[in-house]
Amino acid sequence: MEKNNKEIENKDGYILGIDLGTTNSAAAVYHNDEIKVIKSSDNKMSDSVEKMFPSIVYINKKSDEILVGIEAKKKYVSNPQNTILEIKRKMGTKETVEIDGDKYTPEQISSYILKKIKTESEAFLNEKEITDAIITVPAYFNDAQRQSTIDAGRLAGLNVIRIVNEPTAACLAYGLDKITHKDKMNIMVFTFGGGTHDVTTMLLENDKFKVIATSGDTNTGGTDIDQVIVNRLKELIKEKYSKEVDDPSVEARLKLTAEEAKIHLSYHL
Repeated sequence: MEKNNKEIENKDGYILGIDLGTTNSAAAVYHNDEIKVIKSSDNKMSDSVEKMFPSIVYINKKSDEILVGIEAKKKYVSNPQNTILEIKRKMGTKETVEIDGDKYTPEQISSYILKKIKTESEAFLNEKEITDAIITVPAYFNDAQRQSTIDAGRLAGLNVIRIVNEPTAACLAYGLDKITHKDKMNIMVFTFGGGTHDVTTMLLENDKFKVIATSGDTNTGGTDIDQVIVNRLKELIKEKYSKEVDDPSVEARLKLTAEEAKIHLSYHL
């Protein structure tokens, strides 16, 4: 799955680095000693939000429509049954998603997200085509989940030249491989993402990172916090109005509202 650094360094053109997340994805390129973070043309909010692509796909067979990212998120409330969220949790499994009578694999759905990122990156960088990519995955991903990610990239028209563990990518982003003069250094990385939270211990030796151990909970991420808030809101609605929330569109609206409230609280502690 991996290729040596010299082969990567000698490639012409851009190599797209992609963080394929459970709830949001991001991408960047390193070219001519400069890092460029890709901005989504659909997202006209804050600078940090512009750099995120919601990992959401909307499929409507009747209208022959496939939307990805912020446009798909807008459809979530009005048409939740055709909107797919958190597909990363199904990667490497045989599970499928059924939309309008058709079944889609996790690789297919993820490929739509990757294709969106690829297209947006080409437009942002004024490039005709970008074909090479490096994609990050959780350290605990097994071989099936990693291969599933590579297959999704291939379906999106990307040549995945390397799969990198997310904790390793985080260490590289902080430049930890450059700041130590020790022969060896132990590092612990704590990740709290949209779909998971995990802790990974790594050994940095001779400018190379090696995962020693990793553990976490694949069902305790930001989206699970959103769901806890939604469940509490549903309880309050039932207490006040003696009504159950059983409409998928109402639940979708509650979920988006819960997410917004959580983010607002996080920024204003």
